[in-house]
Amino acid sequence: MTDAIGLPTLEQALNALTTRVSSLREAKSAYPADPRSTLDAALAELDTARELLEASVRELRKAPKRSGERESGSQRELKLLRQVFRTFPIPVVVLDASGVVRRISAETSRMLGSPAGYLIGRSFPLFVDVSRRAAFRSHLTAVQQGGQTATFQTRLAHQGRAHTVQLAVTRLTMPGEPQEMVAVMILPLEAQVAGPPPGPADRSDATLVMAAARRQELLSRMTRLLLDEESLRQPVTVTRASRLLAAEWADWVIADVVRDGMPRRACVLGPSDRPVTELVRFAEGMNPLTAPAVAHVLTGGSGVVHEMLEDDGLLGDVPGGPPLLRVMGAASVLIVPIGGENGVLGSLTLVRLRDREPFSLADLGLMEEIGAHLGLALRARRSFQTRSRAADALRTSVVPRSLPDIPGFEAAAIYNAGSSPVGAEFYDVFRAGEGWGFALGGAAGKGEEAASVSAMVRNGLRVLSVWETDPGEVMRKLNQALNAQHNGMFVMAVTGFVRARRIRLASAGHHPAALLSPDGGVRFTAGGGVPLGIAPEAEMFTEEVALTAGQTLVFYSDGLVASRNELGESYGETRLADVLARCVAQSPAEVVKTVEEDRHAFSGGRVWDEIVILALRVV
Repeated sequence: MTDAIGLPTLEQALNALTTRVSSLREAKSAYPADPRSTLDAALAELDTARELLEASVRELRKAPKRSGERESGSQRELKLLRQVFRTFPIPVVVLDASGVVRRISAETSRMLGSPAGYLIGRSFPLFVDVSRRAAFRSHLTAVQQGGQTATFQTRLAHQGRAHTVQLAVTRLTMPGEPQEMVAVMILPLEAQVAGPPPGPADRSDATLVMAAARRQELLSRMTRLLLDEESLRQPVTVTRASRLLAAEWADWVIADVVRDGMPRRACVLGPSDRPVTELVRFAEGMNPLTAPAVAHVLTGGSGVVHEMLEDDGLLGDVPGGPPLLRVMGAASVLIVPIGGENGVLGSLTLVRLRDREPFSLADLGLMEEIGAHLGLALRARRSFQTRSRAADALRTSVVPRSLPDIPGFEAAAIYNAGSSPVGAEFYDVFRAGEGWGFALGGAAGKGEEAASVSAMVRNGLRVLSVWETDPGEVMRKLNQALNAQHNGMFVMAVTGFVRARRIRLASAGHHPAALLSPDGGVRFTAGGGVPLGIAPEAEMFTEEVALTAGQTLVFYSDGLVASRNELGESYGETRLADVLARCVAQSPAEVVKTVEEDRHAFSGGRVWDEIVILALRVV
């Protein structure tokens, strides 16, 4: 069929071709064990289709419509021929000289799973299997220059669908086009003739709603993950986010973070069902700045999506080898920044392979939102860590790391912060002039301000005890200093100076100490007095206690005796005395442990306020 033919003859030939192609499809389905004869016949029909397409082109050249002229019979035939092309029973694509899709038949749209409007303007070689892409470009050039028809077997992939096909590539001239075109006829060797699959367009409302719901679900799961306490406390935020994305949204996930002004690779996750350990190791060792696309996102601060991958060098090369994306078998790439207040904190790179639907602009929007959330989480974690270090410093300023040895005494203490991030209770044991001193107390209130006031009182006791031999005088001067601050806070405290086996105590609104004797008897000191910081001239209550061998003096915070059980009953000093009576002959460490275990059992493990217990035993 080398000469131009009339349109009726062309229509008859096209109808006959349609019938024969349908018969071949039925034969392939009925006799799958004998594909050879069906394939030979299909290749012959492919040649027939090519001749029909060439004849159609010659008909299209006959009568172009001039501007302003009424539509002629030739123009009506031109429209009909275009309709014939769209309904051609074999997938046909018309490409320009650079391989970009200019025309596409309905059968091709059905096979690739996307409408013509989505596919026109795309580079056709991007649909060709990456291993055969270079060879296809060579065939395309040879056809353009030599005019000979070429056949080529490969795989076409799009929207998660793959087809093994035979391509027939031929040169043609299109009316109204300034340059020659190339027609590509596609014969599926592994035909997929099921109904149209869902694609980025032509989706039903239900499918679009489901896709939007999946994106919203991923965003919700990511938000819950980033707000989890472990993500705030441990440096696992980026890794946990990457794992979720690798499980839900991509085959490969690469995370880079900026540390000390330089981007560093933080995490590389590959397909869980493939042995890619060596490739993961290569990717982990690569400098993020050697990946052009990643460097562009890190410097520009905006995300990019490559729905169909044309440049496989976007992520750089495997050391001493080919491009990383080619080794991965990548088909679609998406990269978004991890947002920061004063610049990009890193980037997320997602890669999908050829057997999955490519990334879309909607995916880009979703991942940019996730990148912004991840940036907020990283900044929150850094702020949390800064505050945690500050809290640790404050805690150290009110609670000693260890107790020194006091000659003639054994000492032990226990501290339970409960839910308080920064403690306002303090205790201490320190040198005081020629002997030793100790203290226990806490500012009324919680948080950093209360902790700083407690730290000031603790350190003030240490400093003043160098010059003062009377703990009462030390407390009076501290009270004057605290009132001069005008911060509205007050402190309940008790301090004591040890001289041989005599202890002089000074109390400022604190609970009395409990004295445990070797015979099991328990009595309480006077305690009392006015808390520090309430009045400049408030009097401190002082007393002196003489101890004998085996006696144990126990100091405790309000958090101990104020603990409550599920009935709302207070732990109280009566229960404390009963517990201490059972601690005869126990060491101070055993005493404080026994008391805390009993309180824990009484309150069901709940702690409303900080608990401090300090025990001194005469040896």
